Amino acid sequence: MIRKENLNKPLRWGLVGGGQGSQIGFSHRDAARRDGNFQLLAGAFDVDPDRSRRFGMEELRLNEDRCYGDYKEMFSREAEREDGVQVVTIATPNSTHYAIAKLALEHNLHVICEKPLTFTAAESEHLKELAEARGLIFGVMYGYTGYPIIAQARAMVERGDLGKVRIVHMQFSHGYHAEAVEKNDPGLAWRVTPEASGPTYVLGDLGTHCLQMGQLISGQKMESLSCMRSSFVEGRQLEDDAHVMIRYESGAVGTLWTSAVAVGNTHSFKVEVIGEKGTIRWWDEHPNQLEYAPLNEPFRKLDRAMGYLYDSARFERVGGGHPEGYFDSWANIYRNFGLAINAAQDGMQEHLKNIWYPGIDDGIEGVRFIERCVESSDNGSKWVAF
Repeated sequence: MIRKENLNKPLRWGLVGGGQGSQIGFSHRDAARRDGNFQLLAGAFDVDPDRSRRFGMEELRLNEDRCYGDYKEMFSREAEREDGVQVVTIATPNSTHYAIAKLALEHNLHVICEKPLTFTAAESEHLKELAEARGLIFGVMYGYTGYPIIAQARAMVERGDLGKVRIVHMQFSHGYHAEAVEKNDPGLAWRVTPEASGPTYVLGDLGTHCLQMGQLISGQKMESLSCMRSSFVEGRQLEDDAHVMIRYESGAVGTLWTSAVAVGNTHSFKVEVIGEKGTIRWWDEHPNQLEYAPLNEPFRKLDRAMGYLYDSARFERVGGGHPEGYFDSWANIYRNFGLAINAAQDGMQEHLKNIWYPGIDDGIEGVRFIERCVESSDNGSKWVAF
């Protein structure tokens, strides 16, 4: 079941941020063009207007008159064109997300935004109100959720294969920032600066991925949490390691560990869901496999694209045995973004209900999670209601 869904014509797409040297910018562009459902026509790619225009013209080969010096000029000028952009992706530092997204919605543009969505949950809620009032799609880029095997994990929990969920373990750790490398790394420098990143580093940058993935697979809703944050690298203002204990509304419990100083770890994003009848676990360095252990039996591996998987997990781009990876996951999410935007523009509300994508509610939960973690950590790791 190699699946590809094309719109009748591509959506006219613009990009804010993601300029020269941006890994995230390339990830968005690659994902958006994979199925031909988005056509990049305009952009404001850099805080430096000259660099922004040069990058758009020389690297992306866009028309000169659609390479803008800033996002305000872009939204204003594109709104005057009959062929103006319909959707915009925001791939900029955290501190700018709210203002850019708000203005985009006010210009009736569908939005795809990086996470964490905003600095405060109130700001995120306001964006939701604006989007819903205008009937606009708002996607939040939790890029790891597009792997087919994640859909299998979710289906196994929903169908009761694990029984009642008891425990959810989540981890996203690496060791690349175990030293003060931000001195020579602009991409990290803003992430550990409160003015640009917000009140957290690893909790926002990595931990929100854990939260969203853990809840997506397990179906659990958080009731309360207790958080401990540490800044191990001398002089670093924001935490580079955090531990969170979680109580869920169902009575299940969870743990979340996220770290940038875990020497020896490369990209250890892992989720394990333990139920009364079985356990599943997934690791993003091996994204095509899901480990499953029924009660009183050893773990066995489930591979993507195999006939024994549930139908909801059968949206592979290439046959079994061939590895699908990070860029494929992003492309799958962009495909659903495109289908959702097309359905919203055509007024197909019933069809829209059947298209899953990480959306504004995921973004709001991520920001609320950060707020509660900061509140807990700043008050002796006290338990706080979610």
